Amino acid sequence: MKKTRAVFLDRDGTINEDVGYPARIDQVRIYPTAFEALRKIKDAGFAAVVVTNQSGIGRGYLTEDDLAAIHRHIAAEFAARAVRIDAFYYCPHYEFSDLPGYGGLCACRKPEPEMGRRAAADLNLDLEHSYMIGDKVEDVRFGLAIGARPVLVRTGYGTVSEQRLPELGIAPAAVADDLRAAVDWILTHDSAAP
Repeated sequence: MKKTRAVFLDRDGTINEDVGYPARIDQVRIYPTAFEALRKIKDAGFAAVVVTNQSGIGRGYLTEDDLAAIHRHIAAEFAARAVRIDAFYYCPHYEFSDLPGYGGLCACRKPEPEMGRRAAADLNLDLEHSYMIGDKVEDVRFGLAIGARPVLVRTGYGTVSEQRLPELGIAPAAVADDLRAAVDWILTHDSAAP
């Protein structure tokens, strides 16, 4: 079976405003341009896969059920505009958590590649010809760790990350003002895009 290429997407600061640790759907504000951006991703034949660190669970700010409700809400907002998000993957861990099962170091917190590897296995993805869009240094590192091309957006923590990356010797494939601009860059520079 032929593998599908994906655009991996960070959530907070990339798809929606970063408001800290949202625990309720009324705290989630999706960037208006995100709908068009994901429609372009899907129209180009990519899978749209959200990968998000959610240490708020390990910190006790929200539960996995709260997070599931938020992700259902986000998926429904996109579905209402005829755009399907293929999957959500998240890391609930916080290194110093006192909650059973949520503390310590893990393999799934970005920049570690576990969420990308799990998505690749579940969705039959071609990581080498995929992309990662996010606003943090960890997102760029995650993209590189899974073999995808990372694109940094200046929304969320993006402008701070843009300044930090050269100091760390890390270079994304591109830097874009927002998710829509990042997707436009991908579709312009991707040799296999229609």
